[in-house]
Parts: sequence; C-alpha cells; structure tokens
Amino acid sequence: MSEINVTPLVDVMLVLLIVFMVTAPLLTAGVPIDLPQAAVQPLAVEKEPIMVTIDPDGKIFIGEDEVTMDDLVPKIATLATEGFEERIYVRGDRTASYGTIMTVMGAINNAGYKRIGLVALKETEG
Repeated sequence: MSEINVTPLVDVMLVLLIVFMVTAPLLTAGVPIDLPQAAVQPLAVEKEPIMVTIDPDGKIFIGEDEVTMDDLVPKIATLATEGFEERIYVRGDRTASYGTIMTVMGAINNAGYKRIGLVALKETEG
C-alpha cells in the first residue's frame, strides 16, 4: 500500500507562508508616488502641473501662495481641473524636514490624488 508523503508539502507551504508574511507589509508601506523617469530632455507637459513647495522653515506654498496644512487639500481641489488625475509636483528644500515633506505627500495622497511627483534638480557633471 502506497501513501502520499505530506512532509515536503508542509515544508514548502511553511516557507511560502513566511515569505508572504515578510513581503506583505513591505508592499503596503510608504506613499505611492509617480516619479518621472530620468531623461536628458525635460518632460513635455501640455498643462502646467500644480506645484507644492516646502521651504526650509516647513512653510507650504502652492505656486506663490502660502497655505496651511489644513488649507492644502481644499486649495488643490479648487486648482485641479482634471480632478484626481491632476499631476501634482512636490518641491522640498534640501534642508526641509523629511517628515514635513512626507506629511504633505500623505495628505495629498489621502485626498485621492495619485499622480504625485517629486521635483529635483539635474546633477551637474564634474
């Protein structure tokens, strides 16, 4: 009489369970952002995106206007003509707090906007 040996099956299933338990939290952590690909030429955009700027003191600006954290999302909603598909670029000063930048991006993301990008200067060669 032959029997199926289930020990290798249990071993494989336990390994897969551990792999999924370790990788699942990594897949959901962080703020999903839409970063532009590195290119030699600037991206051609048909419409000017909404620019959110964080200065070194942690003040938040939309365009040239200073806004508070509470007024950030309503102000973006009034400027977003394409709704939640509006492209929003976040510019953070090099010395600005990383926490402030992530708080701003999180607030924009939680409001429903998914096309968020970070703006950086192209590195100079040499």
